[in-house]
Amino acid sequence: MNGGGLVLRLRPHEKFLVNGVVIENGDRRARLRVCTQDAHILRLRDALHPEEATTPAKRLYYAAQLAVAGEADAEQAKTELVRGIEALQQAFGEHICREDLDAALAHAREGKFYHVMRRLARVMPHENALLSLAAPAKAPLEKAG
Repeated sequence: MNGGGLVLRLRPHEKFLVNGVVIENGDRRARLRVCTQDAHILRLRDALHPEEATTPAKRLYYAAQLAVAGEADAEQAKTELVRGIEALQQAFGEHICREDLDAALAHAREGKFYHVMRRLARVMPHENALLSLAAPAKAPLEKAG
């Protein structure tokens, strides 16, 4: 074995998805190396439920997750993610999460969907903070209308 491939570090009883099959780890921590390059693997602790995809970054994370799990067409996911991340970059401006969004965009263009998920996970807390700041400002306008 050449040492390449994806390494999964699993907690006891942690579940993960491999090509649509849910697998559960045993009683101890485990470290697995996946040698097949095109296997669709997702740790369930990294998964977002569809009803949780309520913000732009979370919807993009979910789109990347579907591609990781093999439930979405890779080329279509790339296109959607590139468009969406570029829109997030414009909305966030030059200073908020720029490094993570630039990296997410590069990974999306390369079809590295798990890496997109990891970068977007770092963006989501900032997005939540921005949305919570905007929410009180919206409330009076909604009541006036």
